[in-house]
Amino acid sequence: MGTYLLLSNLTDDGAETIKKNPGRIKEVNKEVEVWGVKILSQYAVLGPYDFMTILDAPNPEVVARVSIELGARGSVKIQSLPIIPIDAFIAGMKS
Repeated sequence: MGTYLLLSNLTDDGAETIKKNPGRIKEVNKEVEVWGVKILSQYAVLGPYDFMTILDAPNPEVVARVSIELGARGSVKIQSLPIIPIDAFIAGMKS
């Protein structure tokens, strides 16, 4: 499993959906679990992105699928980034 950061921006349609049904965010989180993804944490963000999600996924291909599947709905645009836990980063720098 790898850890990934998803930075999301709502489209106009997505913003309208969230305005009408804020709980939809949690529903989508459950939907992506069928692809082997586990949502570790999620935040609403003020600034250039609307949401930040940290997740565990089996591989980058699964993360790409999540991004494409959700993006194809027309409600969100996602930037996906692999992230390294700091202890693993430090350990890698020592080898």
